[in-house]
Amino acid sequence: MVVLWSWCLMVFCVCLSVQANVGQMDSAKDMWKMIVGNLALIQVQATVVGFLASIAAVIFGWIPEGNFRLGHAILLCASSVATAFIASLILGIIMIGVIIAARKVGINPDNVATPIAASLGDLITLSLLAGISTGLYKELEFNDYANPLVCAVFVAMTPLWVLIARRIPSTREVLYSGWEPVIIAMAISSVGGLILDKTVSNPNFAGMAVFTPVINGVGGNLVAVQASRISTYLHMNGIPMGEPDPTPRKCPTPCTSFFGSNVNSRSARVLFLLVAPGHLVFLYTINSMQGGHTTLTSTFIAFYMAAALLQVLILLYLADWMVHWMWSRGMNPDNFSIPYLTALGDLLGTGFLALCFHVLWLIGDRDTDVGD
Repeated sequence: MVVLWSWCLMVFCVCLSVQANVGQMDSAKDMWKMIVGNLALIQVQATVVGFLASIAAVIFGWIPEGNFRLGHAILLCASSVATAFIASLILGIIMIGVIIAARKVGINPDNVATPIAASLGDLITLSLLAGISTGLYKELEFNDYANPLVCAVFVAMTPLWVLIARRIPSTREVLYSGWEPVIIAMAISSVGGLILDKTVSNPNFAGMAVFTPVINGVGGNLVAVQASRISTYLHMNGIPMGEPDPTPRKCPTPCTSFFGSNVNSRSARVLFLLVAPGHLVFLYTINSMQGGHTTLTSTFIAFYMAAALLQVLILLYLADWMVHWMWSRGMNPDNFSIPYLTALGDLLGTGFLALCFHVLWLIGDRDTDVGD
C-alpha cells in the first residue's frame, strides 16, 4: 500500500508543479481552484488505492497459506483505507505549501516537491498504518462493527470527492483515465515484491531487505524528478499534446539522452552523478547501525554501486523516451509516467540487488550475519 500511495502522491506533486511552472496558479482564484480539485482527486485515489492494496494483500496472503479469516481481511481493509485517506490529506496540504513556497522563492518545484513527497510519504504512511492497524486490532476484542464502520465511512465519502474533482478540467481527466497506469504499475511492482520475498526467505540473503528500500527509493526519486522536469519542459515548449511536431523527435539513443546539449540531458547527467555519493552515505549509515550486510567490503560496494548506477541509467533513459512518447500520443505524462517509471524502478532495483547478493554469495563475499 505504501508503494501505491507514493505513486499517487508523486503524481499529485508533478501535476501541481507543472501547473505552477506554467502559470496556472499565479492568481489566487486559479490557485485555490487547483488546490481544491487536486486535493479532492487525491482523496478519491487514496480511498481506491487503499482498498485495492488491501485486496491484493489478502489474496497474496491467502493463496500460499490457504487460510482466510474474514475479520482480519476487514481489519486490513479498514486500516489501509483509513491510513491512505488521512495520509493523503496531511501530505497533500504539506506538499501544496512546499510547491507554493518554492515557486515564490524562485526554486523549481520539480526539483524539490517529488523527493520530499516520496520521503515524507513513506515515513508518515508507515507510522499511521502501524498506529491505526494496532488500534483497530484491539477493537476486535470488544466489538465486531468498528472495522466495517470505518470502511463504510471512508467509502461513503468518495462520491463527494468525485463531484468536486469533476469540476476542474485537469483533475477530471485524471479521474477517468488515471487508473490504468496505477493498476498496471501495481502488477509490475508485485513482480519485484515476489523477487524480494523469494530472496529474503533464504537466510543467506536476509541482509538484502535492508538495502531494497534504499536502492528503490533513490532510483524512484531521481527518475520522478527527471520525468517532472521533462513534462514541464514540454508544457512550456508550446507543442500541444497529440499534435505532430514540425520537427518530429526520433527514438532517443543513450548518447542523446545523456550527452545532448539540451536542458533535459544536462539534468539527466546531474541526477546520474548524484547516485554514487548518495548511496555511499546510505551504505555507511546502514553499516554504522549494524544492519544488513554489516561488513562493507570493496567487492560488496562495487557490486552494489554497479546495480544502483545501472538501475538509474536505465530509468533516466526510459523517462526521456516514455515522457516524449506519451506526449506525442496525447497522454499527459504528468498523470501516466510516474507510476510506470517508479514501478520499473522497484522491479529493476530489486532484481539487480537480488542478482548481486547471489553472485556475492557464490564468490565468497557473504553476509556476516549468517556466516559462511
